[in-house]
Amino acid sequence: MAYRHFEFIEKHAWTLGILTAVMVSLGGLAEITPLFAEARQVRPPENIRPYDPLRLAGHDIYVREGCYLCHSQMIRALRFETQRYGHFSAADESVYDRPFQWGSKRTGPDLARIGGKYSDEWQRAHLLDPRSVVPQSNMPAYPWLSQEKLDGGDVAARMRVLRQLGDPYSDADIAAAPAAVDGKTELEALIAYLQGLGIANEPQTAATAASAPAAGVSP
Repeated sequence: MAYRHFEFIEKHAWTLGILTAVMVSLGGLAEITPLFAEARQVRPPENIRPYDPLRLAGHDIYVREGCYLCHSQMIRALRFETQRYGHFSAADESVYDRPFQWGSKRTGPDLARIGGKYSDEWQRAHLLDPRSVVPQSNMPAYPWLSQEKLDGGDVAARMRVLRQLGDPYSDADIAAAPAAVDGKTELEALIAYLQGLGIANEPQTAATAASAPAAGVSP
């Protein structure tokens, strides 16, 4: 009887196709469902805060300009990685990143701990003319960022949407956003975002987190 069933499946391509799709779907769900369930268990440590208005704008500019195509923000738990870049990346660091910027391609260095490594002036020169500070760099210049001003209303709207997704922005935080970015350029926002990486979101022990000042916007 079983042989006849197998023979029927082998002789009817549409049946084989449907059953193959069902089995692949079940296998995919078996792999993906636990990952989604685990992701829901990730909770931000006390020292991790959602982005303040200026850094939020900078994060969006970073994504818009495709910086993630050449820079990752994921330090793997391997000795040669941590010796070069610092503490390995943890999921709770990126709990407020939408989308997160872990990435996998490194045309340029990993930026997970870049914050504070260089001055604001260095970052500005590097973004406007990379080869003025790193002669061998193949990074493109972004001169237009210094000319474009931020839209405070747009930043506030983004914060409202993120609050619906779970980010703990208060009404006061959102109301204060336009003033916080008033007169700021996209270049200043991107620099603020970069300067917070690895400072405002680096994993800390409970004792260190308790003694460290909160970064970003308080919930």
